[in-house]
Amino acid sequence: MSELASYAVTDACSRGRRVAEPPPRTRSEFQRDRDRIVHSTAFRRLEYKTQVFVNHEGDLFRTRLTHSIEVAQIARSIARALHLNDDLAEAISLAHDLGHTPFGHAGQDALNECMQGHGGFEHNLQSLRIVELLEQRYGAFDGLNLMFETRAGILKHCSPARARTLGDLGQRFLDDRRPSLEAQICNLADEVAYNNHDVDDGLRSGLITLGQLQEVDLFSRHLAEVDLKFPQLAGRRRVHETIRRVIDAQVTDLLAETTRRIAKAAPQTLAEVHEAPSLVGFSEAMHQENQALKRFLREKLYRHYQVVRMTSKARRIISELFSAFMAEPRLLPPQYQDMAAAESLARAAADYIAGMTDRYAIKEYRRLFAIGEM
Repeated sequence: MSELASYAVTDACSRGRRVAEPPPRTRSEFQRDRDRIVHSTAFRRLEYKTQVFVNHEGDLFRTRLTHSIEVAQIARSIARALHLNDDLAEAISLAHDLGHTPFGHAGQDALNECMQGHGGFEHNLQSLRIVELLEQRYGAFDGLNLMFETRAGILKHCSPARARTLGDLGQRFLDDRRPSLEAQICNLADEVAYNNHDVDDGLRSGLITLGQLQEVDLFSRHLAEVDLKFPQLAGRRRVHETIRRVIDAQVTDLLAETTRRIAKAAPQTLAEVHEAPSLVGFSEAMHQENQALKRFLREKLYRHYQVVRMTSKARRIISELFSAFMAEPRLLPPQYQDMAAAESLARAAADYIAGMTDRYAIKEYRRLFAIGEM
């Protein structure tokens, strides 16, 4: 690791772990966090959770696991270039989707509707719940006992009402303070990764076409560059070369704009980063191009009738599973029945459903509602 900026998060300036532990012998505290996340059950489940395409629809579409790895690669590269703590950026990136339900955003929306009146459901909060409570791996504590800054980075959004229940971790939302630069980087790296992999997966699926993408300046400009430099290139190589250039353009812009903002704000300490406006971001021109790409994906891919059909099925599966568990708690596995007795039936049912992979949720639905399935 190169010498860090004075406002980067370090082991020395961290607010530490909830349960004190001896320092690691051969790695940093944030490397330890990364390693605990990678070895967690929730992280392994991401292999069979998807965002747009349900897992059984094809082997080459991104999963939450491959997405998280792509986010970590982008975030780590940006953090290192800015002399920030790239181990922390990597740890947050790998953990940021741990709380996602099966079936992507459709699953989250359905579970949130089910949980109205029971505290709601939000995947960032569920990710935090996983690393603080639900992972059961260590004798001395529940969860993974991650560093404060890793947990704070996972918590991207939080309502004031919920923030008041989270103690020090929620205080920044009440005080209108920013997270570390490492956490801010992860938020943008997430956006760069999912926009571009949704373009790639959308083209692979045939639900969107290169002709349609000519409407998007950010993509069409780089496609034209590829065609000029490699006129013989075709098929997937042409697509990959274009997407590679789009990602590079976004990261280059983000680095330049963030460097400009940091120079203007001139923070000297981590505390000054918390008090400053958001320092990580795109230039206005790139922001507008990125918004145009997101609008295109929303209209042409996420609202494509084939995607809507699948998400409609997904919402039904989530809703009917939740209703079944609420009507008969003994349908839950024993450990979740214990959780229901200790906390609430609704929260235990939500924890169980949120932890399912796409294919497990489909299988559980069949077990509960199909005659002949057990």
